Amino acid sequence: MSSFNKTSSLILGIALVLGFSSLGWFLSNAAIKYKEYERTVTVKGLAEREFTADVVIWPIQFTLASNNLQALYNDVDTNTNTIISFLTKHGIKRTDVTISAPAITDKSAQQYGGNERAEFRYTAVQTVTVYSDAIDTVRQVMGQLSELGKQGIVLTGNNYAAQPEYLFTRLNEVKPQMIEEATRKAREVAEKFAQDSDSTLGKIRKASQGQFSISARDNNNPQIKKVRVVSTIEYYLSD
Repeated sequence: MSSFNKTSSLILGIALVLGFSSLGWFLSNAAIKYKEYERTVTVKGLAEREFTADVVIWPIQFTLASNNLQALYNDVDTNTNTIISFLTKHGIKRTDVTISAPAITDKSAQQYGGNERAEFRYTAVQTVTVYSDAIDTVRQVMGQLSELGKQGIVLTGNNYAAQPEYLFTRLNEVKPQMIEEATRKAREVAEKFAQDSDSTLGKIRKASQGQFSISARDNNNPQIKKVRVVSTIEYYLSD
């Protein structure tokens, strides 16, 4: 009976040793694999394209001065109608033109004890705005503004509020292709890194997409827009 117990204990001990050894091997192998999956590489992919703006906002602003308020309003109406006729004559739709209320300033109400009197008591600033998708037509008309100057209309082109603005409104149409391009370029960079480091590129661990940015290509061609997006992707690496 004692011999049987000794044999059983020996077998149990051997089994425990083998069991712990196997468990240790599995744990060691799992740890190695875990460390392999801890190796990552983070890369960025850039997609950049140029598009022509599809909307232009063009404010045409002029100023007038007078000592007679009623006459000033009449002159504002006359100049406004002249500008509208000029625009429609050159191919801009009347429905693309809007008129704002004139901003009238009474200079006598702005004098704070000064003895110097302004030559004209009232000044007016009026804005006629073109909102159009006919980019080429509007740009051609911009080059002919001197016709209005020859008719005595004083334009305020240096004012920031009178600068044309170009919009690209089709971003949602081009987003999928640009995201795909940025992702593909990021993977190409990751594959090159893996190749150079004698590693194998694994699955994506984490990915983030940057904001789309839209800017003018250059100062001389604000109607040409540069659209860009950067995707940041982290991949697993293994030996």
